[in-house]
Amino acid sequence: QVQLVEFGGGLVQAGGSLRLSCAASGRPFSTYAVGWFRQVPGKEREFVAAFSWGGSRIYYADSVKGRFTISRDNAKKTVYLQMNSLKPEDTAVYYCAGGPTATMIQGEYRYWGQGTQVTVSS
Repeated sequence: QVQLVEFGGGLVQAGGSLRLSCAASGRPFSTYAVGWFRQVPGKEREFVAAFSWGGSRIYYADSVKGRFTISRDNAKKTVYLQMNSLKPEDTAVYYCAGGPTATMIQGEYRYWGQGTQVTVSS
């Protein structure tokens, strides 16, 4: 069993930056892919970014490309989402996930964190 816990959510002004962290426990962290998703009330969970276990494939949603960066530290069993140039429309609950492949499809991920709230003020 794999446990995932997110940290780093909060309130930030538009144009500012925030870094989310996702700490993992259980099986070796380097053996599975990681992803970030977000969700706002009344809407389906939306793909944000994904990173393959070997780092050979990295994907971003068009809405965050050039502003967000996904990375991982296998020794610390932690995945990060660096968010720059934040916009009010980035406001959502952000979730980290783990699975066998880096994909935009949330159903392919096996492990999920509890989520952390990010609010961007104008």
